[in-house]
Amino acid sequence: MSVTVPRSDLADTVLGRLVTTFSAAADPPRAAHMRAYMKDVAPFLGLTSPIRRELAKTVLAGTPRPDEDCAAIALRCWALPEREYAYFAADYLRRHIRRCSSGFLPVVRHLVTTNPWWDTVDALAAHVVGGLVAADPRLRTAMDAWIEDDDLWVVRTALLHQLRRKESTDAERLFAYCLRQSGHPDFFIRKAVGWCLREYAKTDPDAVRAFVARERGRLAPLSAREATKNL
Repeated sequence: MSVTVPRSDLADTVLGRLVTTFSAAADPPRAAHMRAYMKDVAPFLGLTSPIRRELAKTVLAGTPRPDEDCAAIALRCWALPEREYAYFAADYLRRHIRRCSSGFLPVVRHLVTTNPWWDTVDALAAHVVGGLVAADPRLRTAMDAWIEDDDLWVVRTALLHQLRRKESTDAERLFAYCLRQSGHPDFFIRKAVGWCLREYAKTDPDAVRAFVARERGRLAPLSAREATKNL
């Protein structure tokens, strides 16, 4: 599904400041190391997370809260080659997710499936998609479709979108999703199954323990180990 970048004066301001500020702080030797560590998924500027977030404060100083600008900012950041711009966008969306309507979900799907790797997908899953679904439970049906998707990163997003929900977790859906993808051949899905179970175990360890005991024959060994790591 293609998405159109909306016009936004705020996005013009933010992107102009962002590119100027981030590029001026680039560290090429560190960028090469970061690119190698992230399996050459994208070029980097070489900004560590603390430096990037301090620079982001400068970029955003004095700017208003977004209204319909989140899509423009995120999509324009994602179109830039260096990975730190996507990190900036993910942080920005996390901060302002309550300003985004349910109609923002197709934009997030575009972000999830564009140059995907765990670094951007996991942030979007837990903090952006999770926030949208929490605000509008009708989006659970979209997650029911995502867990069946052919794209492994969309599936991973569905698995992880409740990662921060704690007592508000829809446990029935969580367990159903884990079973639906228990036989997935990809490491990133098997790991995500274990991760979301391990996280929910902090809230309801007995439920996770019982689930793993009951379904151990269907869960991948990696998923079962991850799920019970702290039990």
